[in-house]
Amino acid sequence: MFPHAVQAIQIVRRRRPLKGKKRWSTETVNAITSLNPAQASPAELAAIIRGHWTIENSLHRVRDMAYDQDRSQTRTHNSPQVMTGPRNLAITILHLTSTTNIAQALRHNVPRPHRPLQTIRQC
Repeated sequence: MFPHAVQAIQIVRRRRPLKGKKRWSTETVNAITSLNPAQASPAELAAIIRGHWTIENSLHRVRDMAYDQDRSQTRTHNSPQVMTGPRNLAITILHLTSTTNIAQALRHNVPRPHRPLQTIRQC
């Protein structure tokens, strides 16, 4: 089924929600890779997986929270990628100006079309 698989790993994640009930939940997932042990040790594979979640939890989460991207109706052809470009640009510009609340900054700029250009000049 996975002809190029060389290593398989099992990841057990324990987490507790920040709000609401403080009970721990456990999730077990399996992963396969074409990297052999000389290319990636178990510790290096764990670091690669953590690195993936760092990206997911930063930019992707910001995009979803600011633009409600997970509920977007833009799904056909290359439309999702086309929409991602300007969204990433806006988020990057706001990060460069040390903005901490991206969603609030976007709401602040929407009714004032001249503000994004002023923000770009600050960078």
